[in-house]
Amino acid sequence: MNYLAHLHLGGQRPEELLGSLYGDFVKGRLQGQYSPAIESAIQLHRSIDVFTDAHPLVDQSLSRFTQTRRRYAGIVLDVFFDHCLARDWAQYAEGPLERFTSTFYALLVAQPQLPKRLASIAPHMAAHDWLGSYRDFGVLEQVFNGIARRLSHPQELSGAMRDLHALYEPLSEDFSAFYPQLQAFAAREKLSQTP
Repeated sequence: MNYLAHLHLGGQRPEELLGSLYGDFVKGRLQGQYSPAIESAIQLHRSIDVFTDAHPLVDQSLSRFTQTRRRYAGIVLDVFFDHCLARDWAQYAEGPLERFTSTFYALLVAQPQLPKRLASIAPHMAAHDWLGSYRDFGVLEQVFNGIARRLSHPQELSGAMRDLHALYEPLSEDFSAFYPQLQAFAAREKLSQTP
């Protein structure tokens, strides 16, 4: 799962939202450098990733990609699943996506101290509505170009959009089967974290 899904699944309180995003930027053991609520949200983020990586429907989705693309298929699928969530937001969330994202951006840019790499991208994320823009399938090409700049073999993402055009319907069906299960898992995990 990518940014939007983690934010949606992690809870709507400010520290839950922040921790849900921090999960992509904070590595290693959590040793009290953040509030307990943020650290719980980071832990939930990590649990969601483990559940997702081990799920048969995700394996099915990954197997749809050509063998030559398998190395980065997980990245492509994470982004595509955020596209599906943004596209079908009303099926999975209450309230409009625009309200959700604008509330989150206001919270994010008001933070005086963010994890280092997040601090450098947060203003761009908010200014260019990264989360809401995922609704537009064409925007994914820009997303992949940005990711490719950080990879040692960027050319391996060059065919991502071509693959997604060919696989759009079956991957969308995989998402619609998988995401409700992920929502149920995240809800159970949150309950188990409650003291």
